[in-house]
Amino acid sequence: MKKVLVTGAAGSIGIQVIKYLLAEGKYEITALDLRNKQVIKKLKSFKKRINILYGDVCDRVLIDALVKDQDIIIHLASALPPLSDMKKGLAKIIDYDGTENIIRAISYFNPNCHLFYASTTSMYKEKENVSVKTKIELDEHDYFAIAKYDTEMLIKDKLKHYTVYRIPLVLGNPLKDPFMYHVKKSSVIDYVIKEDVAYAFVKGINYIDVLNKKTFNVCAKDDILYKNLLNKIVLATGLTCKYVLSRLFLDKDYYSPVCSDKDSLEDLIHYRNFELNEYLRRLKISCRKRKVSKFLAKVFIKDKS
Repeated sequence: MKKVLVTGAAGSIGIQVIKYLLAEGKYEITALDLRNKQVIKKLKSFKKRINILYGDVCDRVLIDALVKDQDIIIHLASALPPLSDMKKGLAKIIDYDGTENIIRAISYFNPNCHLFYASTTSMYKEKENVSVKTKIELDEHDYFAIAKYDTEMLIKDKLKHYTVYRIPLVLGNPLKDPFMYHVKKSSVIDYVIKEDVAYAFVKGINYIDVLNKKTFNVCAKDDILYKNLLNKIVLATGLTCKYVLSRLFLDKDYYSPVCSDKDSLEDLIHYRNFELNEYLRRLKISCRKRKVSKFLAKVFIKDKS
């Protein structure tokens, strides 16, 4: 039975990764995340079926002990924007320094361990029809993209067994999961549904020889105008203070450009299972009691259109 370590396990993608790993029924799973009330609550339902450890990827002693015994690491721990771009150094500490600890432990104690790393398509900025071969030109103030890119380079320089997934805007439940509201409404974007990107990590384990030392853009089949996507989501969930404040006060500096090679990973492992319409239908059902908020959303969107 292969042993799989999931970092950032209580995040929206991490929880879904654990569910898919359990459904496979052939892995010994260890979940790692920071200890707080929210994380404990999210992982509580799994405590009898997986190993749960509370700790920091920046804790070198902990990471050394964990990595020694793993076959696969799905590394999701990250400092997400907008917070990571507001506080200089945060993304470097969590994304780069934390991953450096994992790389060091793999190199010293477990060189055959395969690392799946969650990176970002936002490093492409506003370029059109990008691919993994696109030259990366980073803004010195985009701390999140810088940390992700520098971490990718470190992985590719130091490890023999790795796969990098560059992930665009992720669609989960905006009422519960992080959502990137700070995108220009006029942008045509790529996105991926939470369940599909999680499945890409789990399905990828069966194809590590094919995926080894490669980078992929993990996207849904179709792109969309961000304004249209945002309106559909807000109408499904109802108006929230988070949405209003984000649209009014956050800089629109998150990018999720259209990728010309978005089918490369799908052609290899077939990870896409959800269409946008199905995602929106499920979102509406989960928010069916938010009648007043949905009414306000219709008024707000009509007023803004």
